[in-house]
Amino acid sequence: MNGAEAQEVRHVLLASNDQYRELANLHHALDDRLHELTVKHYLTNSEQVEEVTLKKRKLALKDQMERIATDWVRGHPHDS
Repeated sequence: MNGAEAQEVRHVLLASNDQYRELANLHHALDDRLHELTVKHYLTNSEQVEEVTLKKRKLALKDQMERIATDWVRGHPHDS
């Protein structure tokens, strides 16, 4: 699947799959919080732990989203 096809799958899933949409929204919220932390000049110890935790959670969400997309593609083959 090329980049354009992957983008189309994401678009379809955001419009039609509640679980995927929820994961994407949470991923975006975690990304926003990470951005807040990265613009700080100094992070406290708890903020450093939070940053690492957020990165791991974002990666796990991305993995879940990729599994949903892969399953969707397998169930919706396109004509080549």
